[in-house]
Amino acid sequence: MAGRMVLGSALAQLVRPASEMDESGAHRLLPVLPELGGLLPSRGLRRGSTVAVDTARPARGGTSLMLALLSEASRAGSWCAVVGVPALGVLAAAEAGIVLDRLALVPYPGPEWPTVVAALIDGVDVVVAAAPDGVSTVITDRLAARARQRGSVLVTYGAWTGADVTLQITDGAWDGLGQGRGRLTRRRLTISATGRGAAARPREIRVWLPSASARFTAVVAGTPGATTVTSADPPATSAGRPPLALVGP
Repeated sequence: MAGRMVLGSALAQLVRPASEMDESGAHRLLPVLPELGGLLPSRGLRRGSTVAVDTARPARGGTSLMLALLSEASRAGSWCAVVGVPALGVLAAAEAGIVLDRLALVPYPGPEWPTVVAALIDGVDVVVAAAPDGVSTVITDRLAARARQRGSVLVTYGAWTGADVTLQITDGAWDGLGQGRGRLTRRRLTISATGRGAAARPREIRVWLPSASARFTAVVAGTPGATTVTSADPPATSAGRPPLALVGP
């Protein structure tokens, strides 16, 4: 327990405090891929907000969506952390365009999950948190309030009440097999967004996520004659540098 707390605090001291901004406040919005911008009221990740990636629906692809949300901010220089998602692969993160030098993984936070998440919120720009079963809304509300105070973006992975924006994958299909042969090359996801305040108006997009590169293409659902948008390839990450893993299995 003490080791996890020390490691979380150490990381918070190593990186630039999430609440720190320039005088103009230009850093209040962290960038996202252009094709995901239509899901968010400010077309980016607003510091202090909570964005939920709802994984309860049958359609899969929540991990891909979560990584896609982090990629542009990571490439722009932000630190990101993922807590409580042991199945997350480093290769998948790299393929999504996340810079591994600025990625912290805490796959098994244990019973001190709230303490670990809170420590990361104090010093990391974007914190992904998968809440374990049985966590009370009192704790989750406190973490959301802490993110608002510190200026971090809290991305929740799984069920979470009270988020500013909730993203749900309503449909998904793989492409690439053709007539019974070939290999899977990309996945089409239909993503809906609901929320409160500026995000109260429901939104929906269709996104193509290639499985082996960080190029994403999207078409806005329901837009006649919409054109396909392709994002730029991410820069290569530093060779031989693994992500920072705070807690092992």
